[in-house]
Amino acid sequence: MRLEMRAQMRMEQRMKLAPHMIQSMEILQLPILALQERIEQELNSNPVLEMTEPANPEEDDSNEQQPQDDIEEKDLVVSKDNNKVEDFERLENLSDSFKDYLNESGPYRKRASSDDPDKKLEAIKNTAARPQSLHEYLSEQWGLVDAEPAVKKAGDMIIDYIDGRGYLSVRLEQLHNKDKGDFTIDDLNEALELVQELEPAGVGARDLRECLLIQMAQSGEDMTFESRLITEHMNELLENKLPDIAKKMNCGIDIINRAIMRLSKLDTSPGMQIGRDQNHPITPDVIVELLDNSDQYFVRLADYDLPRLRVNDNYAKMAKDIKTPDKTKKFLQNNLRSAQWIIDAIEQRKSTLLKVTKAIVRFQKDFFEKGQLYLHPLPMSKIADDVGVHLATVSRAVAGKYVQCSWGILPLRKFFSGGTEDVHGASLSWEAIRAKLQQIIDAEDKRKPLNDEQIREKLSELGITNLARRTVAKYRKLLNIPAARFRKKY
Repeated sequence: MRLEMRAQMRMEQRMKLAPHMIQSMEILQLPILALQERIEQELNSNPVLEMTEPANPEEDDSNEQQPQDDIEEKDLVVSKDNNKVEDFERLENLSDSFKDYLNESGPYRKRASSDDPDKKLEAIKNTAARPQSLHEYLSEQWGLVDAEPAVKKAGDMIIDYIDGRGYLSVRLEQLHNKDKGDFTIDDLNEALELVQELEPAGVGARDLRECLLIQMAQSGEDMTFESRLITEHMNELLENKLPDIAKKMNCGIDIINRAIMRLSKLDTSPGMQIGRDQNHPITPDVIVELLDNSDQYFVRLADYDLPRLRVNDNYAKMAKDIKTPDKTKKFLQNNLRSAQWIIDAIEQRKSTLLKVTKAIVRFQKDFFEKGQLYLHPLPMSKIADDVGVHLATVSRAVAGKYVQCSWGILPLRKFFSGGTEDVHGASLSWEAIRAKLQQIIDAEDKRKPLNDEQIREKLSELGITNLARRTVAKYRKLLNIPAARFRKKY
């Protein structure tokens, strides 16, 4: 085998994305809250980027009319005596080096005194504390329990294996380490009984049955009948076999229904009461409003809280000044370029999002006027062709973003879905069909609930004839609607 080197030329096409194009795509995909965080990061990392101050004549007047008595620093006075030539040269050099700052400098503002509050410290004080976790909450209570050392160690082990819903996720036998010998199985059983007495009621249960029984035992009400119902007929209760239960317990179905009503007040996930994850607020990116005395809709961006950015003029002049050192000039030019990129990307995001939303409103006008039953099938490619952008751009523009309208705050992706046509030729989206299915189930007789085949026949009567029974079952499950035998009321 012979090894050799050869020179070879070939032509090929490659698609490469410039950094500012990648940044534009990232900015376009960010929802409003994430965009605010991104802008704050850029403001902290890029010294040439700054926020535009709101125009307020009152604030400008207050700054310009500063009384002379408030000035704490005296003017620099250079004495002409004793030939202070060096001082004059120093002032002249100082003026030449920083002429841009001296020319652009605003009115003098008084320095903050030591008595003024620290804004950062105030922000830290006003920041909400981290919520206490369920493990911390239980450990704090367990520390006050009076028990033998072995039982205390067993209780610590049990608390470590309680999940977020408040259930013990492993068997007690798995927690027993025979080689270590810190506690026995009896210690674990005793510790479990004590843990199950802690707050919230029902914590430490190993299954749903035990969780409900613990809560009923700690309740101040007489729930003897409910305890018997859960202990003896839990599986039949979950299967909604109320007549069989009534026959075995020798009571009426109305008594069982009242017991079920009382059981519904118990918590099946007691651990979620402590350390529950905070729901993040949903902030709309776009607002759609109906104009007064008109059938037209006005679309505007909800960016009133978004900081307005600009490039610092002083740094821009320094980057062009020939007296600026090369290293400093290169640093400023890189940051100026980065600042201009993000400003352009934000403006492009605003323009694209506004155009896409206006196109959605035109195609889905029936929805904004009449509601979800009139949502039409709308592929993203149709909006992309109408706006004149790529399909991926529309996908990024609507990703994670919400629109506020008369029907509430809805995700923009809701308006894009496939669909079918009814017997009259009118197009219906899958969302509209699911809404009709929900209406049918809400109007049914709960003593004789409709099965999936009967629901399909009802939809066929409304003109939706090309749906299979399995499709109806799939949509019912997507809406979290149980089967007919579980919806039956006795």
